[in-house]
Amino acid sequence: MPEMGKADTHVHTEYSGVARLGIMKFPESVSTPADQVERARRNGMDVLCITDHDETVGAFKAREYARKYDDIEVVVGEEVTTADGEIIGLFLNEKIPDNLSVEETVDIIRSQGGLTIAPHPFSFHVAGLQERIFSLDLDGFEVLNGGHVDSYSNAFAGAVMDKYPGRWAPISGSDGHSVHTVGYNWTEFEGNTAEDFRKAVLQKRTVPAGRPTPVFGELQWSAEVVWGGQKMMYRSMIHRLPDDDEKPLVKKINSLTRLKKATGIICGFAYVAPPACFIATWLSTYYLNINAKKMMKGMDKRLNNIDWILSQQPSDIIKVIT
Repeated sequence: MPEMGKADTHVHTEYSGVARLGIMKFPESVSTPADQVERARRNGMDVLCITDHDETVGAFKAREYARKYDDIEVVVGEEVTTADGEIIGLFLNEKIPDNLSVEETVDIIRSQGGLTIAPHPFSFHVAGLQERIFSLDLDGFEVLNGGHVDSYSNAFAGAVMDKYPGRWAPISGSDGHSVHTVGYNWTEFEGNTAEDFRKAVLQKRTVPAGRPTPVFGELQWSAEVVWGGQKMMYRSMIHRLPDDDEKPLVKKINSLTRLKKATGIICGFAYVAPPACFIATWLSTYYLNINAKKMMKGMDKRLNNIDWILSQQPSDIIKVIT
């Protein structure tokens, strides 16, 4: 048996900025690049891909931090927001601009010699590329996204991969926004270096492994980012949060009025205090389960429709699916 390395291909840090859920805003992550490197080492990862939202600063910092170790390598990546959904570029040299068309984004990633990976391609609650993947120059897509606990998104991605073996590299990434949501799933490959991983993706010889993050891990992450955001808002209120142009989250918090900061702190306490956080987690899980059941009913029909989509000329596929 050849030696199999482990790579987490989709990890976030505090450089991922701010997310919005309805009227609420919260940090995507409060984990430092060093935190994620150390946790990846404890989880036995040989390769760690830092893929912050529309930013590469955290990835470069993680790579520099990891240089003192000989048991892990960090790949610079970015989860890029495009006009058509999110896409991950790996082995990048510099930041990819956001909000371009996905085709333009792929071209820029390729110009840097990067790999193109579609994260959570068939998600019904996150911006995946959906059937757009069939018209793109992709190296692989996630068949197991650790942040997707619903029964549909990963299942349909896996069914597509199984139906067309060898067309793409199957990828399993944690999509971890916290040290509490990594380590449950990973991508295996022959060897143990970043270059070995790169070759495995190009040769379509990767092996997805693991399982989605348990709901309790997601609960820990949500409480962590709320509590972390509260602490940053408090420090900002007493003028102890220095501006940092490299950190979108710090810039955003320092730009808030004192009233908004105070309101955020109060709302944060209301969320992290039981039973509010447990109720919120139960409601989100219930929503995902209900909608996943609806999606599962049309899964076979959607899968069969892919043959027809692929029978079209590449230039016509976009017209067919939009």
